[in-house]
Amino acid sequence: MVKVLVAAPLHEKAMEVLKNAGFEVVYEEYPDEARLLELVGDVDAIIVRSKPKVTRKVIEAAPKLKVIGRAGVGLDNIDLEAAKERGIKVVNSPGASSRSVAELAVALTFNVARKVAFADRKMREGVWAKKQCMGIELEGKTLGVVGFGRIGYEVAKIASALGMNVLLYDPKPNEERAREVGGKFVSLEELLKESDVVTLHVPLIDATRHLINEERLKLMKPTAILINAARGAVVDTEALIKALQEGWIAGAGLDVFEEEPLPADHPLTKLDNVVLTPHIGASTVEAQMRAGVQVAEQIVEVLKG
Repeated sequence: MVKVLVAAPLHEKAMEVLKNAGFEVVYEEYPDEARLLELVGDVDAIIVRSKPKVTRKVIEAAPKLKVIGRAGVGLDNIDLEAAKERGIKVVNSPGASSRSVAELAVALTFNVARKVAFADRKMREGVWAKKQCMGIELEGKTLGVVGFGRIGYEVAKIASALGMNVLLYDPKPNEERAREVGGKFVSLEELLKESDVVTLHVPLIDATRHLINEERLKLMKPTAILINAARGAVVDTEALIKALQEGWIAGAGLDVFEEEPLPADHPLTKLDNVVLTPHIGASTVEAQMRAGVQVAEQIVEVLKG
């Protein structure tokens, strides 16, 4: 019988897909490498999330392994080179969380614009900080979307419905999709100069590491908001802290960080004009269900030939 090791929490609908295919499913939540080595000896497939790591050592210990599934977007925790050498297929579900990440980016924008987190903290301290909580409306403002892929498209669609003007930057502009959201492609520099809110939706590659640096932060309006729900290292953290402290920009909403988990004493945690969330862009019931089911279906396709 085909055997699938599920090494991370998976939605029950995804488990049903595997079982309905007639597969034996073994579940163990986040085993470490030593335990994985014990489990993979006779498995045909492994499913993980952002952890555990499927290392070369694990792959070499699994002679029957045909496919590795990542229920999510990134493949950082899978040794792709080792898998390729063995002819093992690697599948994931990049589109499953697009809407969830997009909605979080918009939620962070609202939160910073209306100082919701700051107001909440003050209320819990017994402080009625009404005068300090003057915010801005989003209608009529300009949103700059850096990276117009699946998530950037969803964010632009929501922003357009809110009555925002939409500017777009992407190395490979898709004019047809831009028209769907009423967006206009411009250079990165023009986008940073003209936008009231800048939201980042690019992968972390050499070209995007510290894409938003001191020089580019200084291009932004002093009233602007920066949102990052992509990857932490797309933004130069030290430059951002300086920008927030010295008023180069008005505020930021961050779901991702160069160092994760973010230490409790990190300088960002001391700033009132930044909203922080612990990398929860894909953490919705719907996204987790879609990610699991999509990967399970691909596993079935591979193993059924």
